[in-house]
Amino acid sequence: MRKNIENITIVAWITSLVATLGSLYFSEIRLFEPCTLCWYQRILMYPLIIILAVGIIKKDASVALYSAVLSFIGFSLSAYHYAIQKVSFLAESAPSCGRIPCSGQYLNWFGFVTIPFLALTAFVIILICSLIVLRKAKGEKSA
Repeated sequence: MRKNIENITIVAWITSLVATLGSLYFSEIRLFEPCTLCWYQRILMYPLIIILAVGIIKKDASVALYSAVLSFIGFSLSAYHYAIQKVSFLAESAPSCGRIPCSGQYLNWFGFVTIPFLALTAFVIILICSLIVLRKAKGEKSA
């Protein structure tokens, strides 16, 4: 794996690590109980730390395919969750999510930054990094 590809994969790994540690901080230290959609986002984020770390250690750019798939699904789920929080007609018609409503907002920094928004941002960064790695790795094979 070329150094440039490795660096981009490291950025994706750091992003997944920060997102995971952030979610654990909110639930274990701040004691914010995650809703059902938050749990699904965690299920998609947490394995990315291991998948990307294995790719970096083994210098295998093909892990970007797996991280792209997981981050795309996570992005879609986070976008839906964020829409439930911020679009009034979606919040009103949102199905019950369990004990904690998915439309609830523990955070609302600057009027738009919520926990699903933070997850959405992390998934977008990882997805973009993964797509760049896939493109560069494909370019190396054809060259």
